[in-house]
Order: sequence, then structure tokens, then C-alpha cells
Amino acid sequence: MQALRTLLDRVVMTVCVILFIEMTIVGTYQIVTRYFFNSPSTISEEIVTYSFTWLSILAAAYVFGKRGHLAMTFLLAKFTGKPRIALDLFSEVLIFFTALFLLLIGGYDIASENSTQVTNSLGISMGLVYAVLPISGALIMIYSLLNIADLLKTFGSDKASEYGVYKHED
Repeated sequence: MQALRTLLDRVVMTVCVILFIEMTIVGTYQIVTRYFFNSPSTISEEIVTYSFTWLSILAAAYVFGKRGHLAMTFLLAKFTGKPRIALDLFSEVLIFFTALFLLLIGGYDIASENSTQVTNSLGISMGLVYAVLPISGALIMIYSLLNIADLLKTFGSDKASEYGVYKHED
């Protein structure tokens, strides 16, 4: 399962890096055409806008996979061991179903409903723009299942009693 997580991480990070490089190049082109030639490019503006949307949503899925997302841990910090693992499992299940219903199913509905609408400058389907929602939903669901498997493995191990205990390293 670690191999699947590593593969997902690499693919998502590679896509994010490519999008970031593309945004930098197209954004620079936009600045040059606007300020030096006084002729703004609407195509480049749309490309950067939609690329930023894809980048931010895919990067959020990547950060979730790394378990680096923001969390309110004031309640969670009061638990250690198996109760903490149980709370983390509950959280992962909630995240899984949220990603399923809001991002995967809802995102698919939005993408398919807007597939006939076309962007102004690029002339591409808005369904393609919204396709990032079900894609990121599927990624978050896969990461969530991997996290659940890791938590279940920890729950049954000897290290379960140490789970969630902060250890200060000198």
C-alpha cells in the first residue's frame, strides 16, 4: 500500500509542478503583453485562472494525502492510544464520505451539467474545468482508504498505546 501512496504522491506532485511551471510561463507572457506591448491576452488570462483552480484543488488533495491538512486538534490532543486512533478513524470515514458525496458525485454532476458551456477565450468545455472536482474527490478517497488501513494496522500493533503521544526530541 505504501507503493500506491508513493505513486499517487509522485503523479499528483508532478501534475502540480507542471501546472505551476505553465502558470509561471503564461503569467509572464501575460505581463509582458499587457505592460510592454499594451495588448493584453485574454487567452493567457483564462489559462492562468483555470490552471490555478486545478493546481489549488489538486494540491489540496496532495496535502491531504500527506496528512498535512489543517485540523482543529484541541479535542483530539486530549486523547492518546486506541481512543485517539478511533477518533482518527472516525475522522477519516467522515472525510471519505464527504469526498464521495461533495467532490466525486457533486463534482461529476457539475462537470456534466456544464459540459455544453464553453469558455470565452479558449473555447473549451467548462466541464473540463470542473473535472478537477471528481478527480480530487477520487484522490482524497484513495488517500483516506490508505490512511484508514494505516490506522487499523497501528490499532492492532504494540505501538497503539504510544499513538498520539508527543515526544520531545533533544
